[in-house]
Amino acid sequence: MKQFAKVTAIEYVLPEHSLSNEELARDYPEWNVDKIYAKTGINDRRIIAADECASDLALRACEKLLNTADVERTAIDFIILCTQSPDYFLPATACVLQDRLGLSIHCGAFDFNQGCSGFVYGLGIAKGLIETGQAKNILLVTAETYSRYIHPADKSVRTLFGDAAAATLVQAVEGDVCIDRFRYGTDGSGAKNLIVPIGGARNPAALNPAPEAYTDASGNVRTDANLYMNGPEIFEFSMSRVPALFASMFDESFTQESVDLYAFHQANKFMLDSLRRRLKLPVEKFIAEFEHCGNTVSSSIPIALKEALDKGVLTTGKTVVCVGFGVGYSWAGCVMRW
Repeated sequence: MKQFAKVTAIEYVLPEHSLSNEELARDYPEWNVDKIYAKTGINDRRIIAADECASDLALRACEKLLNTADVERTAIDFIILCTQSPDYFLPATACVLQDRLGLSIHCGAFDFNQGCSGFVYGLGIAKGLIETGQAKNILLVTAETYSRYIHPADKSVRTLFGDAAAATLVQAVEGDVCIDRFRYGTDGSGAKNLIVPIGGARNPAALNPAPEAYTDASGNVRTDANLYMNGPEIFEFSMSRVPALFASMFDESFTQESVDLYAFHQANKFMLDSLRRRLKLPVEKFIAEFEHCGNTVSSSIPIALKEALDKGVLTTGKTVVCVGFGVGYSWAGCVMRW
C-alpha cells in the first residue's frame, strides 16, 4: 500500500529570558505598554542567552519531541533544519544537530534558509522524501535567533521578534493523503526590504567589523550588520500576495467550508487582523498564538499548531490550512489533515 507523509507530533521550546513590554517601554519612553501591545498584540518575547545558538534551541526541541512522541531515536532517518541564524556558515547546523542528538550516521541532514514560509516549505520537502521512499521518519526543525541581528535601539523590529525552535515529526503512514495542495511563490525584488546587509559573502563582516550606526526617519537606530525591515513594504507585499495564494488553494473539490482551522505565519496582530478581514475568515477558526513569544519566524506556525493541540482546538480529523509569508519575498501554503 502506498505511504503518505503525515505530521504526527510537534514540540517547541522558548529561551528562558523574557523581554516584556514593560522593559521595552523603559527603553522607548515614547511608547507605553498599552501602545506596544495595541500595535503588535505581543506581551513578551523570548531572547536567547549570550552563549546560546539556534542549534541549542533546536536540540532542546528535538529532545522534547523524542521524549514524548511514539518513535525511537534510532528510527529517525532525516533531519531538515530551517534557520536563517545557523551556528556556522559551514558546516550545516543540521549535521551538528545529528551528532548532538546521537542519531544514526545513516540519517540524512541539511539546512535550508527560508524564514517565515519555511515551515510550509519544510513540509513540502518532507512529503517529497517520504512519498518517494527516501525516508520514513523525518524531524522537521525550525530554529531562529533573530535577536542576534537586532540593534537594541531599533524598536521597529525589537518589539516584534522572539527566538524559538520547534520540532515536527513527519512520518510515513498508510491510508489517505494527509498533507497536500502545496502552493509556492517568490519575488526576490523584495529581498532588500527584510535583510541583514552585512555578514554574507557579498558584504563580509570581517571587512567591516565596526559598521557605522545610523538613525532612520522614525528614530530607529541600526547598522548594516543589523536586521532591517521596511514595515510598510512588507505589509503591502503580504496584503497583495497572500490573498492570491490563499484563493489558489481552493476549487470545486476543496472549498473553504471544508476547513476547520487556519494557521498563518504569526507575524503580529495588525498583520493577521488585516489578512483575516481581507479574506473574510471567521475569528474562531483563525489561530493566533504569539502574545507570549512574538514573531518566531519559521517556528511561528508549528508553535501555533502545538498551542491549538494543547488547548483542544486542533483534534484528530480536522483540516488545517497553513500559510507562511515574509522574508525573500517568499510565500507558501498547504493543507494538513490532522
